[in-house]
Amino acid sequence: MKKLLYICFAAFLLSSCQKKETVDILISDVSVINLTDGKVIPNQYVAIKGNSILDVGDASLLEIFQSNSEVDGKGKFLMPGLWDNHVHFGGAEYIDENEQLLPLYLAFGVTTVRDAAGDISLEVLKWRDEINSGKRLGPKILTSGPKLEGIESIWPGDLEIGTKEELELSLDSLEKLKVDFIKITDNTLKPELFLEAVKRAHERGWSVSGHIPAALTIDQVSVAGQKTVEHLSYLMRMTTPMEEEISAGRGNGTMTAAEASQLQAETRDDSLTLVKFKKLVAQGTGVVPTLLISSNIAYLEEDNFKEDTILNYLGPKLKESYQWRIQRMANDTPEDKENRKKSFEATANLIPLVKESGMKIYAGTDAGYLNTYDFPGLAIHLELQKLVKYGLTPREALKASVINGPEYFGLEKEYGSVDKGKRANLVLLNENPLDHIEATLSIQDVIIDGQLLDRQKLNQMLSDIKNWVAEKEKQ
Repeated sequence: MKKLLYICFAAFLLSSCQKKETVDILISDVSVINLTDGKVIPNQYVAIKGNSILDVGDASLLEIFQSNSEVDGKGKFLMPGLWDNHVHFGGAEYIDENEQLLPLYLAFGVTTVRDAAGDISLEVLKWRDEINSGKRLGPKILTSGPKLEGIESIWPGDLEIGTKEELELSLDSLEKLKVDFIKITDNTLKPELFLEAVKRAHERGWSVSGHIPAALTIDQVSVAGQKTVEHLSYLMRMTTPMEEEISAGRGNGTMTAAEASQLQAETRDDSLTLVKFKKLVAQGTGVVPTLLISSNIAYLEEDNFKEDTILNYLGPKLKESYQWRIQRMANDTPEDKENRKKSFEATANLIPLVKESGMKIYAGTDAGYLNTYDFPGLAIHLELQKLVKYGLTPREALKASVINGPEYFGLEKEYGSVDKGKRANLVLLNENPLDHIEATLSIQDVIIDGQLLDRQKLNQMLSDIKNWVAEKEKQ
């Protein structure tokens, strides 16, 4: 018996003397939000080393790990950092103001942005690489680089193509730039070349996003391989049995945009729309609704954007870029204003049909330059609120940001959950966003690639941005 007691005591001493592994961050007693199944797992401990989550478990992890940087998670909720899946960096004459958006995104818990083209692509690619290598603090950037367009596009910075040969050369150049996806728009690009661009980019292995030329149906671009339709308004074309006739009329110039919209409204058939949406699902095409910017435009005269305090964190030229839409609508009649609202509401009310069809929704905002009062950082929180308002649950809205975002790029193994082996891009909240989506703004801490930005640090970042903007406005 004495020998047995000695052996047990020796084993106890050995286990108690074993050296604990030192990790960079240890989050204690936190509730972990699992967006896949909607469960909230209480009393969890999360060990972070380098840029990854080393382990997740109960209090027994305290016997294995120690850290000089322990975060008290009691009463708080941990989830993956937010993804804004449609932003724009742009404005060649105010690159520095775009650069200030990087810490602003982090301060709002946005740890990844999908940049959908602008006119400063080389700078954005440089920032992306610097962030990836740890030389710069900012959200992970996944960028299209310059987008594909037709000859004499109205948008500066585009790769303009007029032939199949020019298309191949442009795709070659985008490969050399190592862009993360392909963006194609419909300003001056010939419809047949648009379809060819989608097909060739898809064949080269990229995820392809874009607008849709009026002369094409949504099904045509889906069959060609387009993974996302950017902006929900394009899906309004599918709400009518007259879609092919409308596309033909718009293509040959016998039907105006206003006439097409009116015909769509008069012949809307939700049962048929659902069938069409399910076909998109089978073909692998999803949608980035960007409800916020559409709502901003629709309710421009009613919402009090000009007094929003986040304007203090945006550079003067970026804010000035918002004016073009305002000026364009300055002479709108009361009827025009009412039509804007009706059009937005009809579009936003497609969300339940999109949801019922099983189509993937990617939460993105269009935030950045030019897009009026679509505030970088804050925008994704407001977009999630819009998605919930028009038909998603809070969990579905959050999945559209932090699970579907990585899926677009095939990055599901690295992002999308608080699990062992995943990247340590996280946000610690004081309230549960599954209870009310506005809780995404109750940010306590942000962790980006394993680096802790606590509330004090986040406040300092915001103060620095605000001071920088104030100095810029004096110049």
